[in-house]
Amino acid sequence: MNTNGSALLLDDIEKASIDELRALQLQRLKWSIGHTYQNVRLYRMKCDAVGVHPDDLRELADLRHFPFSVKQDFRDGYPFGMFAVPIDKVSRIHASSGTTGKAAVVGYTAKDLDNWASIVARCLRAAGARPGDIVHNAFNYGLFTGGMGSHYGAEKLGCTVIPVSGGQTERHARLLVDLQPHFIMVTPSYLLNIIDEVERQGIDPADLALRVALVGAEPWTEAMRRQINMRLSIRALDYYGISEVMGPGVASECIETEDGPTLWEDHFYPEVVDPGTGEVLPEGSEGELVLTSLTKEALPVIRYRTRDLTRLLPGTARTMRRLARLSGRSDDMLIIRGVNVFPSQIEEQVLTIADLSGHYQIEVTREGTLDCLTVHVEACPGATADRERVSAELARKIKTFVGISTVIKVGEPGTIERSQGKAIRTIDRRTLV
Repeated sequence: MNTNGSALLLDDIEKASIDELRALQLQRLKWSIGHTYQNVRLYRMKCDAVGVHPDDLRELADLRHFPFSVKQDFRDGYPFGMFAVPIDKVSRIHASSGTTGKAAVVGYTAKDLDNWASIVARCLRAAGARPGDIVHNAFNYGLFTGGMGSHYGAEKLGCTVIPVSGGQTERHARLLVDLQPHFIMVTPSYLLNIIDEVERQGIDPADLALRVALVGAEPWTEAMRRQINMRLSIRALDYYGISEVMGPGVASECIETEDGPTLWEDHFYPEVVDPGTGEVLPEGSEGELVLTSLTKEALPVIRYRTRDLTRLLPGTARTMRRLARLSGRSDDMLIIRGVNVFPSQIEEQVLTIADLSGHYQIEVTREGTLDCLTVHVEACPGATADRERVSAELARKIKTFVGISTVIKVGEPGTIERSQGKAIRTIDRRTLV
């Protein structure tokens, strides 16, 4: 538990015993499953098909007998088929990008919005924020949950919010100087973009008030954390969320430990399953994260398959369990000549080479029957190293640590397309022909 006096600021449930937490989870889980079964026809049909009923949930372990919810359910029920309340009880609607099909439409009652704001406020407080701190919000606003979800949580804590959103990167850098925010909430790829601009403008990080970045909405690595911390002289913390489950704030790292995001288990019950079989794995095993909402009214989700790959770890700064750093997403995995490859594995190696910026893109093509992997990277401004040597070094590292041969193309600084929100790390041209 905290030793710096901040324990007095925690919600009671953050300090509760594991037995107290499990008792609350069971109570809320029974309500959530009953609420979903009664009001969401698509999920009730799934339960009836496998012969399971809310009355069958007598202990937390019984959850494994209930069917999963998946992304396709949102497409099948588009737009409001997954809602558990009438539309006139829904106070706000958000949606995913829908880049791989119909958008997943998500809704919130007034109580859901209040809970969401309180959870995000808890994330900020865990990151060291206090009322009166200034928060620079660089998540996109609009249908994406990141912007408004983070915004209202910061206001709930009593912070001053700068709603900058994504884009206009030069303006971001200038506002960090002019308005002197203490915290920034942002995707990792866009934060790198902002850092590039800070350096381009010759801004000294020592002249900024920025202390902490809450970084989320896409996987990132410890190597990227180290680069962000070094270049901006701040502490970057992992901030996890997923729109179908709530949005930002499902889990967040605590400033006093920086050992993985604490999952707010009073609102979300976690399982880790084998991505192939769906079987629940023993605690501490790596697999796919599955989340069940415990308090959501408008859009409850039971056993939602996030596709994020991680492990559940014991609590440290809080009673609640932590997530190990995401190793990738099961649906982002590339199979190249029989080798499983995740973008995060490539990123880890790119960031070990000082002459390369942190920006990269992976391109997969097929020549005849052979899959080929090309990694596009760019030189750092002012880098003088021979690019053929840099290319050979990166190819060797990827071959050694990932197990796949690659073609490396080192471009000029700024040639990799910059993200204004979530980065597109992989272009799989095998699916385009």
